[in-house]
Formats: sequence, C-alpha cells, structure tokens
Amino acid sequence: MGVPSDDAVLIQKGKKPGEPHVITVNCPDKTGLACDICNIILDFGLYVTKGDVSTDGKWCYIVFWVVAQYSRAIIRWSNLKNRLLSACPSAWSVSFYLNRQPSQTGRSSPVYMLKFCSLDRKGLLHDVTQVLCELELTIQKVKVMTTPDGKVLDLFFITDTMDQLHTKERQDEICEQLHAVLGESCISCELQLAGPEYECIQGMSSLSPSVAEELFHSEILDKGIHSQALSPDMTRLKKSHVTVDNSLSPAHTLLQIHCLDHKGLLYDIMRTLKDCNIQVAYGRFSQNQNGYRDLDLFIQHKDGRKIVDPEKQDGICCRLKAEMLHPLRVIITNRGPDTELLVANPVELSGKGRPRVFYDVTLSLKALGICIFSAEIGRYSASDREWEVYRFLLDENCKFQLSNMVARNHIVDRVRRTLMGW
Repeated sequence: MGVPSDDAVLIQKGKKPGEPHVITVNCPDKTGLACDICNIILDFGLYVTKGDVSTDGKWCYIVFWVVAQYSRAIIRWSNLKNRLLSACPSAWSVSFYLNRQPSQTGRSSPVYMLKFCSLDRKGLLHDVTQVLCELELTIQKVKVMTTPDGKVLDLFFITDTMDQLHTKERQDEICEQLHAVLGESCISCELQLAGPEYECIQGMSSLSPSVAEELFHSEILDKGIHSQALSPDMTRLKKSHVTVDNSLSPAHTLLQIHCLDHKGLLYDIMRTLKDCNIQVAYGRFSQNQNGYRDLDLFIQHKDGRKIVDPEKQDGICCRLKAEMLHPLRVIITNRGPDTELLVANPVELSGKGRPRVFYDVTLSLKALGICIFSAEIGRYSASDREWEVYRFLLDENCKFQLSNMVARNHIVDRVRRTLMGW
C-alpha cells in the first residue's frame, strides 16, 4: 500500500519538560477510528491539548498534541505506539501486530485472576490500581473484601493489552511490582486463569429504583439533584452549546461545539459520534482557552450523506450536550447501614468502557483519607444504553461524618473533579 507499517504511527516526544508530545496516525480510515485512538490515549494517562483529523473517506490523517495527565505518570511510548498500530484498520498493520497483541486482532484476551492478601491501610487499593495501570493491565472486575482482623483480600480480574499473562516472565513482573509497592504488608500474591469465580461475579448487586433514577436520569443536572451538582461550575457548564450548519459545505455538515473542558472530552465527543454511526471528515480541536474548548467538525453519515434530517440533527446535538454536561455520574447513597459511593459511565456500543475510572476514584478517595471497605464493577442497562457502574462501600472510620449531607457533597465534588480533571 506504499506505506511501511512503522510509519502508520509516529510519536515525536517533546524536547523540553512540559512540552507536548506529537502523535501522528496515517492509515486507512474507518468509522470511529478517532474514538478508538482517543480511548487508547486516555488509557495511557495522556491529555490531548489540541488536534487535527482529516480523511477522504478512504485514508485518514490524525495529529494529536498530548501531555501527561498525572505528575508521576510512566509512559511506555513503544507500547503506546503498538496499541495505536493495533487500531489502524489495514492488512499490513494487523500482520505487523499479529505476534505482539493477538487480543487486538479479533479474539478476546483471556481473563486472569490476581489474588492478593495484605494488611489494610489507607490508599492501598489505589496503590495496587496504579501498578496495574502502569503495567497496562485492564481491570474487568474487582472484588475487595476487608476482614475483621484488619486484612484485605482482593480479587482483580484483569486482561493484558500485551497478551502476555500466560508467560511466567509477565506474571513474575506483576507480583514483583506489587510486592515493591505493598512492602512487608503483602502476605500473598497469586495470578492464574480465571475460573468459575469470575462467572459468579459477572452480575452485580441490584440497584434500587430510586438510586437508579438518580444515577442514570438523562436530565439529572437540569433537575438540580443536590448530590450531582457542582455549584461553582454549574454556570460555566450551562454555557456549553452545539450548533449544526449545512450551508458551508456541499457534502458535509458542520458541527460546532463550544464547551467547558474536561479530561477525555475529545474521547466523549468521538465516542458519541461513533455510536451514532457518524464519520468525521475533518475536525479541529482547539487549545484550552480560559477553561473552554472549541471544536469544528465536518461530519457525514457513514454512507457519505450530509446530516439533513432535523430529528437526526437534534438527536446528535442532545447526545453531545449530555456528554459534555455530565459524562460521568457520581452519587453517594445508603446501602443498608453502610455508605456507598457509585460512579457510572456509558459504555460504547462496541462494549468498551471508559479507561482509568477506577484509578481516578481510588486516587481521590486516597487523597481524602477515606478507606474502601469493599468495591465492585459491573454493567447495568438503563435509559436505552449500557453503563459501567463502580460501587464502593466506604469505611466509616475517617475524618468525614458520612451521614452528613455537606460531607457527602464534598466527597462527590472531589471525586467528580478528579474524574473530570478539574
């Protein structure tokens, strides 16, 4: 096809500390390619400062300027390039990638169970999650249990983006990294293929109708539910808008977006367009200006037609506004005698969930000094879509009076700000 596989993805690192790195993807096009690339970039803990996307319907050219989201982020650039190559829809990139990451070429990666026991302490769950993220392991399910004698038994069901968990070298690397972080508090660490125990936790504990209504309602911000509100930012959020213009191009519909910036904004927009089966022919993602972003996207139906149906236009605009206003749902509620934090995000139609949610929630709880008594991850269907739901039972032994509404709102605010990158 005239382009060597290594040239499909180029990464030019910043020459100075803090200077953006430039990621260039030049490959055959497919609907949702920009979304897939944004998902991978977000999974590596990177933030897109600006970007350009263009395609003629057959070939796509994407340039993203990125910086690390986390101060101590360890970016494995060669692995990032390999992951991005796996998303490129071409015969040579698949062949190139076949021996590196079979899990990305059509078959699902096997699920392994990481089981470790350790003495409990504040921030333990986040420290373990950070190790797994740095090792490019994807958390599919988790079961965290705290025993009365101050010990923690954690079951992480994980997949490997490098598809090497079957090797002793990879397994030893994981256990060694965990031992290095947990130190003497680590009692045991085991890694094996997941068995029947994984099937047993495929479902999740049911949500009461009132909790589901609060968590998933599509107009939750407009109704002003207190546990979701971020009062200092509400006015700025309301200034976001989406407009459609069909007068500037004979073949494309111009979609103009002005909104408050947040972590993963470009992913949320591209995910929404992908799920609506909309293709971006050309797009420009401007730099952050006073906390806001502007996007100009020339879009088409997958078959090359403009978006002329008013109902279709309104549907796309409403979906995008919802994602910009409230891409993640965060509430605190009672679960029997316990206090439960719930976080939900919509799942792509392809089945992919949002990267780094578990990481960000545990990070914010660690910063607040709140221990997690138990945690679980599951899928839930509501409002005609599938959601990924993270549930955390919070330890009452912390500086917050968890029954107090002011304290609860403070925790929700801190967790959501971490998720949004504010």
